[in-house]
Amino acid sequence: MKKTVALIVGTRPEAIKLAPVYQTLLRSETLQPFLLSTGQHREMLAQTLAAFELKPEADLALMQANQTLPDLTARVLQAMTCWLHANRPSAVLVQGDTTTAFAAALAAFYARIPVGHVEAGLRTYDFAAPWPEEMNRRLADPISRWCFAPTTLSRDNLLAERIPSERVHVTGNTVIDALLWMRSRQRQATADPVARARRCGIPKVMAARYFGSAPARWILVTGHRRESFGEGFENICKSIHAIVEQHDEIGVVYPVHLNPRVQEPVRRLLGGNPRIALIEPLGYEDFVWFMDRCHFLLSDSGGVQEEAPSLGKPVLVMRTTTERPEGVTAGTSRLVGTDPAAILHESRILLGDTTEYAARAALRNPYGDGHTSGRIVAVLERELAGDTFA
Repeated sequence: MKKTVALIVGTRPEAIKLAPVYQTLLRSETLQPFLLSTGQHREMLAQTLAAFELKPEADLALMQANQTLPDLTARVLQAMTCWLHANRPSAVLVQGDTTTAFAAALAAFYARIPVGHVEAGLRTYDFAAPWPEEMNRRLADPISRWCFAPTTLSRDNLLAERIPSERVHVTGNTVIDALLWMRSRQRQATADPVARARRCGIPKVMAARYFGSAPARWILVTGHRRESFGEGFENICKSIHAIVEQHDEIGVVYPVHLNPRVQEPVRRLLGGNPRIALIEPLGYEDFVWFMDRCHFLLSDSGGVQEEAPSLGKPVLVMRTTTERPEGVTAGTSRLVGTDPAAILHESRILLGDTTEYAARAALRNPYGDGHTSGRIVAVLERELAGDTFA
C-alpha cells in the first residue's frame, strides 16, 4: 500500500512550486500525493492550479475578507491540526515562506508527522525585509525533517544554524521544473500573439506595436512588497514613467497587484500613458508567456528572480536586499531597490548596451535545471520506505 504525502498550498507561488512535485509523486511506485488547500488566496490559487490541470482533493476554505496575519495563522494551525489527526498522512510538504507554509509545518510538527520544507534555507537575516516571510521560513526550517535547499548557499545557511546535515538536501528549485513544463506547452501552441495580448488587457494599439510581426521592445513589471508601500511605490512609478519618456520606442506591461496600496499610486502616476499597459494580475500560464517575450523585468518578486534566467531575461530587483543572492552573484539580476537613480541607470544599460544585455541573457540559471522534483521525491521514497526519520 502506498504511503500518502500531503502537499499543502495556500497561495499562487506554493501552487506553482508544488505542482511539479505532485505530478512526479503521481508516478511513484511507493508514494501517493494528496493536495490540500488552505484557501489563503482562493481565486489566484484556483486559477494557478488549473493551469497545471490540478484541483485540491480537500479545501479548508480559510480565506476571509480583511484577514489579519494573527487570525489567518491561528485558523491555519487549528484547521490543519484537525485535518492531520483525522487523516494521518505519512509526510507533509510545505513550500516557501507563507503563513500557510509556517502554520501547516507547525501543525504537522505538533502532530508528530514529518515535514518536508521545499525551498528551505533562503535568508536575508533581516526580519523586516521581507516581512513576515523571513520569520516564517526561519521558523519552518528547524522543525522540518527534510530541508530541500535550492542551492549550496541555502544549504550553508541551514548548516550554520546547526540543522543536522542529514536533514539538508540540495535539490534545485521546483519553480524551474514548473516554468520549463509550461513554456514547452505554450511553444507547441499556435495562438495569435496579438489576440492573446488583447485578451490579457493590452490596448489595441500597444498589442499591435509590441506583439505584432515585428515587435518593439518592452519591459515587464511586477511589484507587491509591503516594505515598498508608500514612498517606495511612488518612486517605482516615477522611474517607470521616466524610462518611457527617455526611450521613445519602449513600452511597459504592468500587471497591477490588487492591493489598494499598490493600485492607488500606480494608477495615479502611470494611468493614461499610451505606452504603459496597466492590466489585471495574470494567471501563471499567461505570465510565463509575457515573461518569455519581454526585454527584461523590473520586479520585487522572488519567483521572478528564479524563473527569468531560464528564459534569458535579466531582472532588476526592486528591493534593497534579497534572500536569493545567487542571481546577483551570477549576474542574472541586479539589486536596484526603489531608488529612481539606480533603476534608471540599470535600465539604460539593458536598453542601450547590446553586448552587456547579451552577456546577462546568456548566463546559466543558478536556481535549477528542471529536475528538482525528481530529486525531492527520491529522498522521500528512500526515507519513508524504511521510516528512517527520527
